[in-house]
Amino acid sequence: MMQPHDFGFGTQIRKSPYFDATVRWGAKGFSVYNHMYIPRDFGDPEQNFWNLVNDAILCDVAVERQVEITGPDAARFAQMLTPRDLSNMAVGQCKYVLITNADGGILNDPIMLRLGENHFWLSLADSDILLWAQGVAVHSGLDVSISEPDVSPLQLQGPKSGEIMRALFGDDIMDLRYYWLRELSLDGIPLIVSRTGWSSELGYEIYLRDGACGDALWERIMAVGMPMGLKPGHTSTIRRIEGGMLSYHADADIHTNPYELGLDRLVNLDTPAEFIGKFALQRIRDNGVSRKQVGLIIDGAPLAGPNTGFWTVNKDGECAGKVTSAVYSPRLEKNIALAMVAIDCADLGTELEVVTHSGETRAMVAERPFYDPRKKLAAAPAPTPLQVNA
Repeated sequence: MMQPHDFGFGTQIRKSPYFDATVRWGAKGFSVYNHMYIPRDFGDPEQNFWNLVNDAILCDVAVERQVEITGPDAARFAQMLTPRDLSNMAVGQCKYVLITNADGGILNDPIMLRLGENHFWLSLADSDILLWAQGVAVHSGLDVSISEPDVSPLQLQGPKSGEIMRALFGDDIMDLRYYWLRELSLDGIPLIVSRTGWSSELGYEIYLRDGACGDALWERIMAVGMPMGLKPGHTSTIRRIEGGMLSYHADADIHTNPYELGLDRLVNLDTPAEFIGKFALQRIRDNGVSRKQVGLIIDGAPLAGPNTGFWTVNKDGECAGKVTSAVYSPRLEKNIALAMVAIDCADLGTELEVVTHSGETRAMVAERPFYDPRKKLAAAPAPTPLQVNA
């Protein structure tokens, strides 16, 4: 009989500092992300979704590995990696950025954190940007050091996360703004805390800076949060598709450019700064794109789970693209999806056909995000206890 901790991977797959804690708290299955285990099953994914949107969940996202950029030229180097203009990025601020290659293809879509004037972290999606950044640095002529620090994030997400953070860190945490960070400690455990997350809900990321303290940190947060409704959980596919959030390798990859995703706001071609992919992105902007990401509402019975492969999208019997992420939303009571389709099929209301695992089904192009499109839930000030209990 397989032992609880034996998930069939060798030593080349790393365990997070929270691995044992997540198993104790009910993790039943894992997948691999950035060469690490990530818990993907704490029971019913629909219940996990409701826990997130009604209360709060704690997620092990140590797989969001950090690339640390330091040295006298760190700011110039950070700008070299991304088409987003960083000239107004303050110390203590976070930004969602794209890492592009010379063809304008997306290599990663991390959160960038600025911890100091010449101190940055890239909190990664699932690709080897540590190797990319070290390779770029070799011939950059810049005085920088690129490394992976001992940093492992947790996500505390959901409407009650603010109340839990107040109980952990005191009233001062309530004025931490959306996409800003703060250096803190908890019971002597060194942390960076940011108002960010992969949920489109009010939430925080808690970056542990000492892997030996993973168990203690998890247990402390759960002990404080459980009376307030906190549950152990995993990042919710349902909620992130509702929010139109990208999953790298599914909704974006090295062959996808920012304009296809409607992420023009993350590309600043008028900046004097040089960055990798600038000329390619200028050409793409000037020539236009032949395909575009859209939202889809898919007819039929509720999908049994998220898609595990790409589904063909047809228009009048001809291939028009592919579904990249799909799931049933119990809140919206609809099958919702993100898809990459030919530009002439991208208008709202366009009727298409999707070839799912159970056959061809009608679909319609719809607005995305599907829920809370202006991100009011995630960006709003953390509620006071009176508001939470109202």
